[in-house]
Amino acid sequence: MFRGANAISLDSKGRITMPTRYRDGLRTRCDCQMICTVDLRSPCLLLYPLPEWEQVEKKLLTLSDTVPAERQVKRLLLGYATEGEMDKAGRLLLSGPLREFAQLEKSLMLVGQLNKFEVWSEANWQQQIELAREQTSQNNFDNHLRLQELTL
Repeated sequence: MFRGANAISLDSKGRITMPTRYRDGLRTRCDCQMICTVDLRSPCLLLYPLPEWEQVEKKLLTLSDTVPAERQVKRLLLGYATEGEMDKAGRLLLSGPLREFAQLEKSLMLVGQLNKFEVWSEANWQQQIELAREQTSQNNFDNHLRLQELTL
């Protein structure tokens, strides 16, 4: 399981270096094979170990090619999906279109989301964190049954 927010850098060749604490698990779990695609709701990337991405693909197969909204979701997620292999130094190349989509520059945040990572520009990450804090402090979770049942 992946958790935590990690400050990382994008090098001049468009690569990120996975934090050391994730590398052995990724080697064991997916033989360093990763899939990166766009997030449909946020200006960030989604980085999956290959077995996790294969589960996403199974779900995408159930979507229709004739229903416009479903086709658009498939087109974006699969169209941007890029295979990559983490090298022995823990580096992973992010393609130009992916970097452009998420507005990635030098300073990034790699955020564990249990079965995948999010890759954010540091500025966009900070902006969405502030927005989430504001919304959380103002939100009444009474109308969200699943949140009511969440105990921490």
